[in-house]
Order: sequence, then C-alpha cells, then structure tokens
Amino acid sequence: MAKKWTTWAAGAAVALVLAAGAGKAFQARQAKQAQAAEAAEALRKPTVFELATSDVVQARTRTLVQTVPISGVLRAANTAVVKAKVAGELSGLQVREGDAVQAGQVLGRIDTTEYQARTQQAAQQAQAAAAQVAIAQRQLANNQALVAQGFISSTALETSLSNLAAAQANHRAAQAAQDIAAKSLADTVLRSPISGQVAARLVQNGERVGVDARVLELVDLSSLELEAAVPPELAAQLLVGQTARLTVEGGTATVQAKLVRISPSAQAASRSVLVYLKLSPAPGLRHGLFAQGQVLVGERTGTAVPASSVRNDRPQPYVQLVQASASASEPAHIAHVPVKVLGQGLDALSLDKQAVGAVPESALFILTDSIAEGAFVTSVKTGFIQQNTSIRLMQATTPNPATDPR
Repeated sequence: MAKKWTTWAAGAAVALVLAAGAGKAFQARQAKQAQAAEAAEALRKPTVFELATSDVVQARTRTLVQTVPISGVLRAANTAVVKAKVAGELSGLQVREGDAVQAGQVLGRIDTTEYQARTQQAAQQAQAAAAQVAIAQRQLANNQALVAQGFISSTALETSLSNLAAAQANHRAAQAAQDIAAKSLADTVLRSPISGQVAARLVQNGERVGVDARVLELVDLSSLELEAAVPPELAAQLLVGQTARLTVEGGTATVQAKLVRISPSAQAASRSVLVYLKLSPAPGLRHGLFAQGQVLVGERTGTAVPASSVRNDRPQPYVQLVQASASASEPAHIAHVPVKVLGQGLDALSLDKQAVGAVPESALFILTDSIAEGAFVTSVKTGFIQQNTSIRLMQATTPNPATDPR
C-alpha cells in the first residue's frame, strides 16, 4: 500500500512541475506577443521629426540687389615711359622708385658733346649756304642790268636765275639740317611727360643707352582704373555709369568704383569682354594690385528665400516646404515644391554688411513665385527629408504667418 502511495505522489509532483513550466512558457509567449504588437503599432504610427526655428527659413518679400562679380588688376589711368630719344651715355639721373616728379621736370641727360658738335656743323653749313644765296642774288642783279643794255643774251640771265634757285634750295636744306641737329641736342635732356611717381628705374648713370631705350616708368596714382574680363553672358547686364563695391588686395575697406568704359569687342581667345571701372581715391591703392567685388546692375522686389535652401539634386530645382496639415491636431509635413528662379541677388537692407569680394552662397537670395509669402522651407543645414515626412516645429514657430515679422 505504501509503495503505491509513493508512486502516486511522485507522479503528482512531476505533473505539477510540468504544469508550472507550461504556465511560465505561456506567459513568456504572451509577453513576446504583446511586445511584438506594441512594436507593430509603433511602426504603424508615422515618424515625426522635430525642427528648431534655426532649421527653417521664411519666405519674405525682399528687395534684392542684383550683382555681377568682377575682378582684375588696378592700373593707373595715366602712365608714361621715359625713353632715350638719342643714343649716348646717361648722366644726371637722380630720381628713383617712389620719387614724385612733375610734368616737364628734368630727370636726366645724355652726353651732349657729339650733338653740340653736330649743331655747330649744321649752323656753319647754313651760313655758307646763305652766303651762296647772296652771291647768286648779286650775279642775277648784274645780269639783269646787262641784258637790259643788250650786252648779254637772255640765256645768261636764265642761268643766273637757276643758280639763285639752287642756292636758295641748298640754304633751306642746310637750315633743315640745322633744325634736326638742334632737336637732337634738345633730346639729350630727359623730361617727365606727366606728374606722378617713378614706378621703375631701368638704367643707371654711366650706361650707354640706345635710341628708344627705356629709362624710367612713371605712374599717376591720382586716377586708378580696374581692368576686368567679364564673361559674355554677364557682360550684357553691364552699362556705363553703374556703380561697384570692391576690395583691394591687402586692404579691408570697401572701395567705391564706377563703370566708365566697356570694350566694343570680345577677346578672341576667351570671348570675354573687357570693362574698365574708375576707383574713388582711397589710401593704400597701388598700380598693379588685384581687386575684386561686385557691380550693382539692378534691383528686383518679390518673394525671396535663401539660395542655399534650394536643392538641385533633381532635374528641376525645388525646396522642402513645411506644409501645415488640415487638422490642427496633426503635425505638419514636408512637401517637395519645384521653384522657378526669377532672379538672384543680395538683400538690399543687408548689402552694406556683406563682405565685398566673392559672395558666399549663404548671402544670396532668389526670387520666386512658386511659394507663398510667409511660408517656411528647410534651411541648408537640415539636409534631405523625404516627401510627406511629418514635422513638428519647436518653440513658438508657426508654419503659416500672415505677415512678414520684420
């Protein structure tokens, strides 16, 4: 009897253990099913991105100043090269680079020994020719009297006329030679053709220079121009009289300039057009420095957004518009809206604050009629967001303000 009871008790204990294990397994399976259901429910709910105010920009009515980038080298409008007009040994050259000179100032001399001798020779030859003219005139007068009295024939008189004409021609030629010698003597003095400064001294005293040898280069810094090559598609926007803002190499201040000339022909190699801008006087400007900036070509007003917010990874440019949902309880979402660019430029109100030079893309705005005034679009730092992605704007930002907050 005791043996049967023991067997029955052991079987009951095993049954209880098995039942407990089955219960725990069932509970674990139910927990996993609940977790899977929660995960599935979470997946069915749309993901909502939260964007800060700095992650979006607002389309506003702006007046944009349209500009054409420009760069080139500064050149003095008035320059000159002092050359030796006669050959000889140079002397008396005292000015050096940076020295100021005045128009007509004597800068140096060429040795005059040879040219003085030639001038004296030409003068003596002119005097001899003048004496021959006097002799021929007296001979003609005598022959005229003799012909009138019938002592000589008219042929002798004609010969006297010819001799006088030849003597006069020789005298004029001698005078011309004397003038040439005098000019050569005067050319031994080197004078400054303009008022300005010495940019380069190319020879030294004691050197023998040839005809047309370059001695000095002079520049007048009172009037400087910027010579710039502009692509043909931008040159069509330029007109004489337009103003420009420039920065010059080595300086930080903005220099004002005015477009004064446009070349009537394009360069053969690059097809670019040369334009010339006259700079307003400013300290530190030098001939040969590099300058860059923008020419202000016009203004346009309309709905504008930063150019950096326009995405170009598709055939047609577009913006990521934050579009409000129909229900106030539902979050806004992203809509990819194609935009038509009507113009591009700098905000007129902040133009003076912009650094002159190569304009960064972050400072440019575009005009478009593809989005409404006051709409919000994502900024450049937000990156790409899928179409219809739910968006929640943090802080007090609202996606559809009625007026420009400025």
